[in-house]
Amino acid sequence: MAPAKFPIKDGIISVFSSTIHTYSSSLSMNQAIVAPIDRLSALLERFRVRAHLFHNGPLCGVTSFVAEPGRGFLHVLRCGDMVVTHRRHAGPPRRLEVREPSLLFYPRPLAHEFHNAPSEDADFTCASVHFDGGGSHPLVRALPPLVWLPLHQVEGLEQSLALLFAEAERVRCGHRLLADRLFEVVLLQLLRWLLDHPSQGGISTGLLAGLADPGLARALTALHEQPGEPWTLESMARRAGLSRSAFAVRFKSVVGEPPAAYLSNWRMTIAQAQLRTGHSVKSVADELGYANASALSRVFTQRVGVSPRAWLEQATSA
Repeated sequence: MAPAKFPIKDGIISVFSSTIHTYSSSLSMNQAIVAPIDRLSALLERFRVRAHLFHNGPLCGVTSFVAEPGRGFLHVLRCGDMVVTHRRHAGPPRRLEVREPSLLFYPRPLAHEFHNAPSEDADFTCASVHFDGGGSHPLVRALPPLVWLPLHQVEGLEQSLALLFAEAERVRCGHRLLADRLFEVVLLQLLRWLLDHPSQGGISTGLLAGLADPGLARALTALHEQPGEPWTLESMARRAGLSRSAFAVRFKSVVGEPPAAYLSNWRMTIAQAQLRTGHSVKSVADELGYANASALSRVFTQRVGVSPRAWLEQATSA
C-alpha cells in the first residue's frame, strides 16, 4: 500500500521551523541581555586607580586633609566615632557625625577635617587615591564628591578589611605594597556596591547610573571594550536589547548625554591618555577607528577646544 500523502505537511514544517527559528533568536537575545557582564574591568584597565597607605592607628585631635590636584582619599574607620567637617558650599554636608564603622571615599580633591577627642581615639586607616588622568578620569567625573558608607552594608568587605588591617599593623617584607593593593581591592568592592545601589550612593545620572542599568550597561561596556568599532545608534541599541528610539531616550535620560556624544567623548578621553603616554596621533587614530590622523584631530579640536598637539603641550607644561 502506498504511503498516505499529506500535502500540507511541508507547510506545517515550514511554519514550525520558522517559529523555532524566531523563538531561538529571541531566546538568544534574551540570554544575551540577562547574562552577567563585567562592567568595570574595561574601564579600570584603561584608566587605572592606585591607592597608597599613609596612616594606620589612632586618630586624635583635629586632622586636616588638604585638597591637591589629582588626589582623592579613602578612609576606613574601624572603631570609635568622629566628626567630619567640610568647607561651606563644597558639596558634602558641612558637618557629619560618624558613629559606626564606615568607609569615607573622596574621589576628587576636597579639603576635609576629622575631629576626635584624645580620650576617644578612633582606629583609622587612610590611603591616598590617584586616578590616571586626574580630573579627566571617567570615575572622577561620575562619582559624587563624597561616598559615606557603613562597612556592614558591603558584602564580603569584612574579609578584605581583615587582611588590610593585618598588613597595615605589622611591619613585614612588602607590607606597604600589599596594603596598597588591598586598599585597591576595598575600593573595587565599594565601586561594585555603588553599581548595585546607585541611589543609596547618591548617583542619579552619569556613567555609573548607566552601568547600573542592565540594558545600558551592555551597550556602555561594549563601547568601553571596543571604542574603535564603527558604532551606530542601531548597533548600540542592539547591544542594549532596545529599539533605537527607546535606547536613545533612555541613554540620554540616564547617562546625561546622547549615545553618539558619549562615544565621541569616550574616544577623546582615551586619546588624551594615549597622547600623554607618548603615542602618536596616527596610532591613536588607528586604534579609535578614525580614517586618519587629520580626522581625529578635527574631532579632538571640536570636543576639547584645541588641537592634540596644543593640548599635549599644555598638559606637559601643567
